[in-house]
Amino acid sequence: MTKRGSSSKRVDKKRSPKPELPAPKKRKIEELMKQWDELDKEEEKRSTNQKSSPSDMDLSRSCPYLDTINRHMLDFDFEKLCSVSLSHLNVYACLVCGKYFQGRGSNTHAHTHSVDENHHVFLNLETHRFYCLPDNYEIVDGSLEDITYLLNPVFQNHVIAKLDTNANMVRAYNGLAYYPGFVGLNNIKANDYCNVILQLLSHISPLRDFFLCPENYQEQIKRAAAGDHLTLLVHRFGELIRKLWNPRNFKTHVSPHEFLQAVVLCSKKRFQFTEQGDALDFLSWLLNALDQTLKPSVKGQSTKPTIIGSTLRGRMVIRSQKVMPVNITPEQQEQYATDPEYMVSDAHTIREASQPHSHYCLHDLIYGDPCQITRRH
Repeated sequence: MTKRGSSSKRVDKKRSPKPELPAPKKRKIEELMKQWDELDKEEEKRSTNQKSSPSDMDLSRSCPYLDTINRHMLDFDFEKLCSVSLSHLNVYACLVCGKYFQGRGSNTHAHTHSVDENHHVFLNLETHRFYCLPDNYEIVDGSLEDITYLLNPVFQNHVIAKLDTNANMVRAYNGLAYYPGFVGLNNIKANDYCNVILQLLSHISPLRDFFLCPENYQEQIKRAAAGDHLTLLVHRFGELIRKLWNPRNFKTHVSPHEFLQAVVLCSKKRFQFTEQGDALDFLSWLLNALDQTLKPSVKGQSTKPTIIGSTLRGRMVIRSQKVMPVNITPEQQEQYATDPEYMVSDAHTIREASQPHSHYCLHDLIYGDPCQITRRH
């Protein structure tokens, strides 16, 4: 309280500056990921620049932990993400338990896992090189080639040419026999409508032969690595086709998890593997999306049909026939039936679907002959 007549002085209290808010956890995690990635790259440069000693060469070629690899636990069908940080950068697969971890240097998730769980053999999912942690030396051994082939199946031209005539069964690592290409697709939740379409497309010979060679769509793979979502669909579809026809699988079934995630992303959640969808709608969307993505991205290049268009583009045969008059006698009906004007014309026209977003003909896809439509007038 202040007395009357006395001048009350107003004292402005200086407000103390607010403390700066800490950076979000997400930003910190991303910075740590980049640091780990840079550390691993620096270590790789050092290892390549420095001359390796005889003891290092002995360790690389005679790692004492190779017998700890458990091939029954290996499954490269799922998305290549670190199981701790959920990052897709610099991911390594533990060949003992099958889990994915990030980094290779000290204080990384892979290094911590190797120390805590006593798991030592890891595979870089991008460079396909094997390492022993926490000792951090590269493993060079020919017995690991089957794991590399499982991660990235490679098909030679002479092998592709014999796929349709080869009737020999092969044996998976789990002991079960199977025919390459005739393996099951996992039903994650409600993606059976996608699985039937994938099985259908994987047995169309020209389409299969094209996607078994990644060199045919190398441009799309590079664009997918740069962040182009639509080209990611081509990349994942090619990976799935190669896994379905892999003659050296560890199991007799394949999971389309990575491909379905690309479908959800590229279709803007129109098709999902957690909800049932229409198989014909998915077939139409998938073929048109693959066709548009495989077309050259640079303007001015040749616009010849893609493998989708040249193989699956439908044709329609249109025949014309004049309709008979209504309320005619049976005698007149017989006369009109023999009249060439009311008979189906022998001349027909074949129109190929040339619109960029035209639907592919399912009848032509299944039966191999063009659809025939009689137009009456």
